[in-house]
Amino acid sequence: MFSTAIKSLILDMDGVLWKADVPIGNLTAVFDRIQTLGLKVAFATNNGTRTPKQYVERLAGFGVTVEPWQVVTSSLAVAHLLNKKFLSGGPVFAIGGAGVMLALLEKGFEPLSLEEAEKAQAVVMGIDWDINFAKICEATLLVRRGVPFYATNPDKTFPTPRGEIPGAGSWISVIVTATGIEPIYAGKPDPFLIELARERLGTAKEETLVLGDRLETDIAGGQAAGCSVALVLSGVSTREQGEAWRPVVDIITEDLGTLVN
Repeated sequence: MFSTAIKSLILDMDGVLWKADVPIGNLTAVFDRIQTLGLKVAFATNNGTRTPKQYVERLAGFGVTVEPWQVVTSSLAVAHLLNKKFLSGGPVFAIGGAGVMLALLEKGFEPLSLEEAEKAQAVVMGIDWDINFAKICEATLLVRRGVPFYATNPDKTFPTPRGEIPGAGSWISVIVTATGIEPIYAGKPDPFLIELARERLGTAKEETLVLGDRLETDIAGGQAAGCSVALVLSGVSTREQGEAWRPVVDIITEDLGTLVN
């Protein structure tokens, strides 16, 4: 279904490979097929709750063997952006999971507790399964005071087998509403994740197909990076939405398995 010029795939994960803990199709067979086709693979996900190593372990649990360098998350991207502004690292107030915290630590930043949040030189926010009112309040007060505000991604929802639940963008919108200030986003639709993944693969834009389930992030991000894009219907966006999207989506397919087979 895709051009023979394509040498590599950059895949989203949630809604493409799985929903919550449920795999979409036979992932072992799908990735065996990708290998047979001689395609390189990287993963670019807005879900920064896990570390690359944790994603590698999760994929292994579904019978798929990859290496940590193949995984690029919005947590890695936000730590990279923050490091551009604060070259020496420093204290930050971060709301997010292990993926966010480890990415910040690796760039020399110190995630602060609620009690020490006043010292923060930046606020960083991603999806946090343990989010609470105290964290939201502290982030709001800091942002209103003028502390720079960074976020992993704007995804409003997160796909699960039962349906969509609030994503990072929904929680971030609470702070935006309370402050009137939009964060600097690191994840898709900004092209940085796609560009970093493509650089790691060593393929040109015209040789790279970006695949995702969400138009406003995955597809928009791939198009912003100058790559061909494929929308899978196994996650959030529908065929009707895909057909109406502009610029035109190159490929619309039921799922990753259908695409490669």
